[in-house]
Amino acid sequence: MKKLLLIVPSLHQGGFEKVCVATARLLQPYFQVQIAIFDSKDIAYDIKGIPVMDLHLPSATGKFAKICNVLKRGIRLNRLKKEENIDIAYSFGPTANIANIASFGKAKKWLGIRSYMDMENPKQIRLFCHFADKVICCSEVIRREIEGRYGCRDAVTLHNPFDLEEVAILSERENAELPWAQGRILVSMGREDTVKGFWHLIKSFSLVHGKLPDTRLLIIGQGEYTAYRKLADALGIDDAVYFTGLRKNPYPYLKKCALYVLTSYHEGFPNAMVEAMALGMPVIATDCMTGPREILEEQYGILVPNMEPTEDFSPENITGEEIALADRIVALLENEEEMAHYREMSKKRAGDFTTEKYIANIRAWAEEKGSC
Repeated sequence: MKKLLLIVPSLHQGGFEKVCVATARLLQPYFQVQIAIFDSKDIAYDIKGIPVMDLHLPSATGKFAKICNVLKRGIRLNRLKKEENIDIAYSFGPTANIANIASFGKAKKWLGIRSYMDMENPKQIRLFCHFADKVICCSEVIRREIEGRYGCRDAVTLHNPFDLEEVAILSERENAELPWAQGRILVSMGREDTVKGFWHLIKSFSLVHGKLPDTRLLIIGQGEYTAYRKLADALGIDDAVYFTGLRKNPYPYLKKCALYVLTSYHEGFPNAMVEAMALGMPVIATDCMTGPREILEEQYGILVPNMEPTEDFSPENITGEEIALADRIVALLENEEEMAHYREMSKKRAGDFTTEKYIANIRAWAEEKGSC
């Protein structure tokens, strides 16, 4: 049985961290799997039964300290690879990818490109293409760009895996306590991060709520959201907006909602959106790079134009894109036939991202001639 080392900076709540843990569990029957992390603080995922090694090298500040950190991580990873006789080292995201490259050793290096934001650093992508045995992209758009712009023939697409049965079971496991007894709830999920564009969502929702007073907005994810709370208060909708904070099992909350709205201006492969679709929730998403268009294909959900990436918490400034998003949300919520159509289409599309396909791809790559 081949030995697979998964490398991730931490296991805080986040998309590629979640995929890393899911990958470990899915591949345990086929590989000897371990996870290496740089910092074990605030682990948000269930890692019971998964060997996890903490390298005790959290992020550093300052250019010199960061360079030293890369070298230290490389040395410790190299030692770990030798001690455990690792065959394949699969890293998630640019920080882990750099450490994977710096570790050298005989183990094959699989480098994961997890977001289109990674593409904004051409020097780094060239480095990855040069040293990787395989560049694993979370979307086909990213793979094509890496192949076309950088001539990389070792780039492949691997969509994130989803256990639809588990999502359904977890959605029933506990009760989601919300501050409202009734109302149609819009939801989005993600950590507090500018890239998620939640200020756009709150402004658009204020317009939706003005036309449909029974609507509510739920934002699930880690963070204080202080500026967003102030924005909701300034718009007069603070009693209709609720921030749950980190939820290790967010599915009971998702299940209570009517519509999933994604306002990110960059994504890789939005896990939360597909999980909402698995629960039969219609989706409206910005046509950002990448993910939404590749998932929705303009038939499984609704795409709206991407939005301005610069934060704007002024309640007076409502953009044309925010107005258009609000109008589309209202139109959908008021059309039960269209809502029913997209509920059905969401479930259908979510079924295309099975764990079986994910496992089969990784096993096939591991068996390729010269892969180990």
